[in-house]
Amino acid sequence: MMKPSRAARRRHLPTSPFKPPPPAPPAKEFVLEDQVTHDKYGLGRVIEVEGGYAVLVDFGERKVRITAPYAKLFKL
Repeated sequence: MMKPSRAARRRHLPTSPFKPPPPAPPAKEFVLEDQVTHDKYGLGRVIEVEGGYAVLVDFGERKVRITAPYAKLFKL
């Protein structure tokens, strides 16, 4: 069974009249005991890091596993 190919990033040629695309923003990284805030859950503390793919955050009344790219999670 073949998997669909992901869209490759286009290469910018030096002779192109168009501006090159902006560089990708750096990936967010979290470590144990980081204080974080989430748009939906509020303030919390990172209690487990799963190799850059997900983090487990304790928000007091609940523990939530949040996967990368951590769109709504911000380090304080």
